[in-house]
Amino acid sequence: MAISSGVLAPDFSLPDENGTIRRLSDFRGKVVVLYFYPKDDTPGCTTEACNFRDDYSAYEKAGVVLLGVSPDSVESHAKFKQKYQLPFPLLADTEHKVCELYGVWGPKKFMGREYEGVLRTTFLIGPDGVIKKVFENVKPAQHSREVLEAF
Repeated sequence: MAISSGVLAPDFSLPDENGTIRRLSDFRGKVVVLYFYPKDDTPGCTTEACNFRDDYSAYEKAGVVLLGVSPDSVESHAKFKQKYQLPFPLLADTEHKVCELYGVWGPKKFMGREYEGVLRTTFLIGPDGVIKKVFENVKPAQHSREVLEAF
């Protein structure tokens, strides 16, 4: 079960695609869209990331920080970011500690097989660090627009 709105977003530090450590608390004072996705360069995740990319100027205009998180490695993130010219940081949660902290790591099914993985979820975090809205069971194709409409 993901963390609910109205609570302080747990702080964390993770490396981005360049290996630079990013802390959620570094963005206090700004609205943050923290989106968790299962895997770099897969169809749904690519659709979601490219829609965020295509709408990025609207996020920038609104002063919103966009952060993507998945269990992929720093190297995988670097390739994914470069391949699709993604203008926002991708954070490597290789041990899925932050995914677990936010309650987005759990049982999934694919082609009849059950496994543990990232439940596609986005958190809209206010400048005060409090979660304003949680988007669960995200549909990649419509998600960026849905997030933009939420502020």
